[in-house]
Amino acid sequence: MRKDTETSSMQSTMNTTIKLGVPDLVTNSYFPALAALGLGCFKAHGLKVEIELIYPQTMDALRDGDIHLAADCAHAVPESFPEWDGARLLMALARGMYWLLVVRTDLNLRPGDVHSLAGTRIGAAPGVDCVLVQLLRDSGVDPDQCGIRIGPVPTRDGRGVSFGVAAAHALEAGEIDGFWANAMGAQTAVDSGVGVIVLDVRRGMGPARARDYTFSALIASERSMRDNPAMAEAAVRAVCEAQRALRASPELASKVGRTLFPEPQASMIADIVRRDVVFYHPEISEESFRGVTRFAKQVGLVAGDAEYRDVVATRFRPLWHS
Repeated sequence: MRKDTETSSMQSTMNTTIKLGVPDLVTNSYFPALAALGLGCFKAHGLKVEIELIYPQTMDALRDGDIHLAADCAHAVPESFPEWDGARLLMALARGMYWLLVVRTDLNLRPGDVHSLAGTRIGAAPGVDCVLVQLLRDSGVDPDQCGIRIGPVPTRDGRGVSFGVAAAHALEAGEIDGFWANAMGAQTAVDSGVGVIVLDVRRGMGPARARDYTFSALIASERSMRDNPAMAEAAVRAVCEAQRALRASPELASKVGRTLFPEPQASMIADIVRRDVVFYHPEISEESFRGVTRFAKQVGLVAGDAEYRDVVATRFRPLWHS
């Protein structure tokens, strides 16, 4: 009977289009999930997946059942699922807090120098801005006292624009003095000569504790896992396979980029992934989870503590290590 149920569940999964929501599409942040589509890993594991760009309310869409899976930052979960209730972290897409601070080249800031940001305008996406605020405070800088204005990036490209690239364009246009975004946006600004990277916590530029504020994760609602139990496992298998493929051959990122990204981002993604693959591992350690829950409590996203086993889909641990 159990085997018949599992077979029926898998057939249902294969006949259903799985919607995977992302808050940013032209990005390296959630790239293993994009690669699982572009490299055929989802298809190989019986999933018909569509990527949907939903900015900035990706987790709301997961909560409301508009999508089946989300690739998003782990700390975003309690914004839509109070006290983490109703969602599960299936795996890490990449380890560590993955946004970078880029500022205008003519500000002449050195790497790690956040004490010279007084009076600057920094672009940051909703839900991501709190990470930068806390990082500055942990570095001994109070944004309010120093007159550091952190807020949305002006954009003329309409709904659905990828934040990092829009931020790089806003920096070039002089509309902001810096931005807090993914490595794709950072590299766009650096290559154009208008920006320089000041903070990159995963590479030692910034306070060490900030590394575990958050990480990019594959997330499912408990409802979607209950309604389609085979989906989550197949998705984890597919994305783990994509991570392994990228670690072995980072140049595969170009194949994915050509199908999803505009130029020049399609041409630069392989170099960015080559630097990032060291972080492309699925395991969610208990230490990492404690860091995320501590941060979420610190910035007021949750009131209480959460248990690892209640938020992380631990039954997929064997798949992380296979």
